[in-house]
This record gives sequence, C-alpha cells and structure tokens, in this order.
Amino acid sequence: MAEQILLNWTDPNSVRKVIKVQAPQEVAWRVFTEQMGTWWPLAVYKIGKATAVDAIIEPRVGGRWYERGDDGSTCDWGSVLAWEPKTRLVLSWDINADFQYDPGLKTEIEIRFIAEKDGSTRVELEHRRLDRFGDRRDEMRTVFDQTGDWGQLLASFAQSAEASAQSGTR
Repeated sequence: MAEQILLNWTDPNSVRKVIKVQAPQEVAWRVFTEQMGTWWPLAVYKIGKATAVDAIIEPRVGGRWYERGDDGSTCDWGSVLAWEPKTRLVLSWDINADFQYDPGLKTEIEIRFIAEKDGSTRVELEHRRLDRFGDRRDEMRTVFDQTGDWGQLLASFAQSAEASAQSGTR
C-alpha cells in the first residue's frame, strides 16, 4: 500500500508532495505518463465543456498535456518541459486561478521517480512558480496543497500503479 511522506516545506511559491508507491520505477512511470486517464478524477478535475474521457501527456519535450472529451474535443492543460523516461518529468501547468487555459501562465510541476532498494518507487512532486498566480497565489496554493490536493491525486495514481504491478499488466 502506498505511503504518503510528510514534508516540512514552507516556500509560499511551491507545493511538494511525496509518496512511496509499491511498484517498480518503470511501472510507476508508465502509469503516470501513459495511463493518466485511469487515475486522474476526470469527472471533476477537467476544464473542457465535454465529458472528459482521458488525460494525455505526449511523450516528448514540447508535447501537449491535455484532456480529451467524449466528443473528440481536446482542452490543453500545459506542455512537457522535460521528458526523462523512468526518472523525471516536468510539465507546465497553464490553468489559471479561474480554471481556464492560459498558455502564458507556465507554473511548473516536476515529478521525480526514484527506485528504492525494496522494489518500490519514491515519487516526489513539486508544483512551483505559484507566484505567477499573482494576488491569487495563496488561494491556489491552498487548492494544490489541501482542497484539490496533489496528495490525493498521487494516492489515486499510487493505487493504479500498485494494481498494475500486482497484475503484471502493461
């Protein structure tokens, strides 16, 4: 079972979350980057008008990060800033405080996948540059840290990764 790790982090311009996932690094990477639609709560965490059916990260620097609707429409969330398979992913988060796409916003989410000796993976997430939300920074920091909570999203991801590792599915 995934284990959330508490951090003492006080930078007002970033949120950090760490979780230990009972899955190998390769599986954790694959589930996070190729199967986001299986663990991201698309019914509530979406910005398009259509019913969201998938969340997609294009596997390359400069690739899009977006949701796909049941009508075939797409709605951008950000882009891939760094793509280092199995170890590190950096995404721009281009969704403003009104939850609308804003390509100029460019906050960043860095996710590191660290293989542990016991075969598990330590996943470290940092959402930074929150100062780009301007006078709504504190509001958005609360959303990412507590109410919308990257920790809850990582727990959902961990469940999917652990299930994938246990079943041996690709």
